[in-house]
Amino acid sequence: MIYVICRGLLRLIYAILFPLKIVGKENVPKEGGVLLCANHISLLDPMTIGIKLKRQVKYMAKAELFKVPVLGWLIDKLGAFPVKRGGVSKESIKTALNTLRSGHVMGIFPEGTRNSDSGVAKKGAASFALRSGAAVVPAAIIGSYKPFRRMTVIYGEPIDLSSFAGAGSESLEEVTDVIMGRIHEMSKTGKPSTK
Repeated sequence: MIYVICRGLLRLIYAILFPLKIVGKENVPKEGGVLLCANHISLLDPMTIGIKLKRQVKYMAKAELFKVPVLGWLIDKLGAFPVKRGGVSKESIKTALNTLRSGHVMGIFPEGTRNSDSGVAKKGAASFALRSGAAVVPAAIIGSYKPFRRMTVIYGEPIDLSSFAGAGSESLEEVTDVIMGRIHEMSKTGKPSTK
């Protein structure tokens, strides 16, 4: 209930400050585990890729953010769970995999940190994708978060990773490249990517 109220308030704030254009929302499966992978340009990105979806999107967030007044409470209610600085703990990995295997949507930013120049991505998203069996949906956030300027979020079709079934850690870099390639493609074309 609190999530629905917070999402409603955020939708109102966004409608005024950062009007959102959503493209390809139908590409996000209506049920089952979904790993939503997006580029990362701002601290606002987690809210941006999730507030227009009917399904709640859960996230990993730096543990320090949960100690910030109001923000900590908000991100907790919006479905975030803490990750300690300096690396992802076994507990965080377990929480993430359980989230996906339980049929929830989890948002992740493969680049790890905010990077508008689309830098080198980490392999965490690829690892979660292969280990959980969740659908992998690429998302591209386009815009600059300047007040009263439109932001665009594009959701691509789920990525077919069946050719990597049973693959080990040696395939993580290749899977990461596939995911980031789809995100970059959508960022450039402004259109949802296909399988």
